[in-house]
Amino acid sequence: MKYTEEHEWLRVEGDLVVVGITEHATEQLGDIVFVELPEEGTEVAKDDEVVVIESVKAASDILAPLDGEIVEVNDVLSDNPALVNEDPLNDGWFFKMKIEDLSALDDYMDEAEYKDHIG
Repeated sequence: MKYTEEHEWLRVEGDLVVVGITEHATEQLGDIVFVELPEEGTEVAKDDEVVVIESVKAASDILAPLDGEIVEVNDVLSDNPALVNEDPLNDGWFFKMKIEDLSALDDYMDEAEYKDHIG
């Protein structure tokens, strides 16, 4: 897994990258009550706003970590946004994207670097 400074995690599954937020992010947000996901087939550029999360504390945007196409979204979150809090690293993922070059992930932190980042 790779991690962004914005507390997103990125996991490669075959030729896709799965994107979610870290447990640290869910702790900062509090209970998540709403998730707005992008449409499948949407082309995104790095740093585009692609997901809106509303929690009891705040609303937050999840940015595209890479250029690519959203090929699958986790529709379960529409009915059960709390899944992001309950299982952020597995069942609480947001979307899967197809990217041109998986080596772009090299720019992100590994787990040890992320742990240092959050202190």
